[in-house]
Amino acid sequence: MSKIPVAILGSTGAVGQRLVSLLTDHPWFEPVLLCASERSAGRSYAEAADWFLPETLPAKAAAMTVAGCTPDLRVPLVFSALDADAAAKAEAEWARAGILVVSNTRCYRMDATVPLVIPEVNGDHLALLRNRVWPGRGGIVTNPNCSTIGLVLALKPLFDAFGIQAVQAVTMQAASGAGYPGVPAIDLIDNIVPYIGGEEDKLETEPLKILGRYQAGASGEPGSIQPASLPISASCYRVPVLDGHSLAVSLRLGRKAKPEDIIAAWQEFRGQTAGLDLPSAPQRPLLYLSAPNRPQPRLDRLTGGGMTVCIGRLRPCPVLDWKFAVLSHNTIRGAAGGTILLAELCVRQGYLK
Repeated sequence: MSKIPVAILGSTGAVGQRLVSLLTDHPWFEPVLLCASERSAGRSYAEAADWFLPETLPAKAAAMTVAGCTPDLRVPLVFSALDADAAAKAEAEWARAGILVVSNTRCYRMDATVPLVIPEVNGDHLALLRNRVWPGRGGIVTNPNCSTIGLVLALKPLFDAFGIQAVQAVTMQAASGAGYPGVPAIDLIDNIVPYIGGEEDKLETEPLKILGRYQAGASGEPGSIQPASLPISASCYRVPVLDGHSLAVSLRLGRKAKPEDIIAAWQEFRGQTAGLDLPSAPQRPLLYLSAPNRPQPRLDRLTGGGMTVCIGRLRPCPVLDWKFAVLSHNTIRGAAGGTILLAELCVRQGYLK
C-alpha cells in the first residue's frame, strides 16, 4: 500500500524526537508535517529540535520546516507528543477536523469516550471509535502512561489465567521519563527522588480501564468500557538511569498457581496483535529472564527493539502471593513505539480509510 501521510505534534520534544526517529523509513507512515510551538514554527527542524538522541537525525526530517499545530487536512492521521497543557486544545481541534489523533499525552486517557489502549491487551477497545463522537473519521486514541504499559503487559496473562485480587507496585523511573532537559543533574546524581507528580494516580487508575471489558451499546446506544475491579497501590521514584523504567511488583492471585504456570503464561503470551503483521509489534511482547540479577535497564531495555517487556525474579511473597521485577523502555515501548504500534492497529482494524 502507499504510505499514509502523518503529522507529529510536539515533534521537537523528547517523545517527538523518538517518533521522528522511529517513523523514518516506516513501511506504512510518512511524516510530512513536523509540528511544534509557535517559537519553533518556521525554522528548520534541525535548528528547532536540539536533537539529543544517540541515533543520527534523519536528513529528510532535518531539512523540513517546522509547522505550527493548526490542523492540516492533508493528513488523515496525527501523532501527538505535546505537553499536556497544549495537548487538550490541539488534539481536540485535529479530531474536530476529521483527523485521527493517536496521543501519548494524558489529557483524554480517562475520558469515557476515548480508547486507552495497549494493542496486545485491549485492542478491542478501539470499538469506542464507532461511537463517532468526532466528525468524519476524526477521533482520539490514547497510549497509556509509560509505567502503566510495563505493569499491565506483565499483569494481563495472569489476569486472564488466574485472576488478580490485589497489586502493589513500586516504580524506579528513568530520567528520560521527565522529558528534555528534564530533572536537573544536581537533583538526580547521587540521589533518588521519591515523588513524580501524578504518576501514582495514573498507575492506580489507568490499568483498570485497560483491563476492563468493552460493552457494545444496545439499540443504537454508544458502547462503553466496564473497568476492572482491582485495587492497585503504587509508589513512584525517579532514579539516575537514562532509559528504562523498572518495577517491583507484588500481587495476590484469584486462584492458586505454581511458578512454572506463571512463567508459562508470560512466555506464551502473544496478545491481540498476534497474526496481524504489524510492523512495530515485537515477536514476543513479554520475555522472562531466569538469571537472578535480571532484568537490568542497561542490559535489557532494548530487547525486541525496545518493544519487549522483560520480567524476572519471580518468587513467593509473604504478604501477598507472588512478587517479581519488570522492565520496559519508557520512551520506546512506553511512549513513541507504543504509539506507533497503536496507530498500526487502528489502520489494520479499518479505523483509518
